[in-house]
Amino acid sequence: MLWLWTSAALWAADTLTANAAETPRGRVVILGDSITAGYGLDPAEAYPALLQEKIDAAGLPFTVVNAGVSGDTTAGGVRRIDWALGAGADVLVIALGGNDGLRGISPKETAENLAGIIQRARAKLPTIDVIIAGMEMPSNLGREFTESFRSIFPRVAAESHAVLIPFLLEGVGGAGEFNQADLIHPNIEGQKRVAGNVWKVLEKVLRGRAAR
Repeated sequence: MLWLWTSAALWAADTLTANAAETPRGRVVILGDSITAGYGLDPAEAYPALLQEKIDAAGLPFTVVNAGVSGDTTAGGVRRIDWALGAGADVLVIALGGNDGLRGISPKETAENLAGIIQRARAKLPTIDVIIAGMEMPSNLGREFTESFRSIFPRVAAESHAVLIPFLLEGVGGAGEFNQADLIHPNIEGQKRVAGNVWKVLEKVLRGRAAR
């Protein structure tokens, strides 16, 4: 009887292992700047790592890749998108543009770069799902610029048939209690809020992807 029980247990374990092996995990690449990279914090405290926790808790078979580089712009994203997707990806989250605005880069150029990132991503991986995270600039940069900048993201998302996160830093931007001393980079609690903003959109995309 012991032999039979042991054999059955080993068979069950082998079956579970085989089933796990038959279900490869998809990849979610987050192409971003210092906010994504987790500037001033441990990488485990940055929102991509927090999204991984949410994905695991939801039982979804995806792995998050943090492709955040401090100081990066949308032009930098165009240059490194092929590298970022080198190992493949099912979902691309583009969280770039903040540094463009702070440097006064033309909104037209930023929009062209965002579209270029999406075009390169789809040329490399035709079935990839793309999410664009909206960004906003502080009002002291002038009404005309801030409004033009804000409109970039929904417009590019609509024209590129991508999914939009309305504002990456919703509830965080400009809030001292959720930012580090520079009032630009989220602190630990701010990163949690950013993760929540992304998850509202990302979860639906991942569940749709897993159901296909």
